Amino acid sequence: MFFALSDANRRAMLDRLSIGPASVSELAEPLGIALPSAVKHLAVLESGGFVASEKEGRVRTYRADPRALAAMETWVAQRKARLHAQFDRLDAYLAARASRKRP
Repeated sequence: MFFALSDANRRAMLDRLSIGPASVSELAEPLGIALPSAVKHLAVLESGGFVASEKEGRVRTYRADPRALAAMETWVAQRKARLHAQFDRLDAYLAARASRKRP
């Protein structure tokens, strides 16, 4: 998931898709990238779960899938909770140590 967001073009595409569905050409044009490059970027976003696509005739339309962001938020929240717990234990240890040194 983080790899999918590591590229500025993919992040820009996802930003654009957050306002509504778009075709490959609509996503590629503002970035100034070729359609084959856009398709590769979109494939990475799709494999990361950030977008879903559907094809109607010759046009492939992409939509943002917010479930991927929810999964990332959960992952980050879990790591953040662990980190806070470690700092809480360190704070308690330092407080206990400081209280033992007082006369």
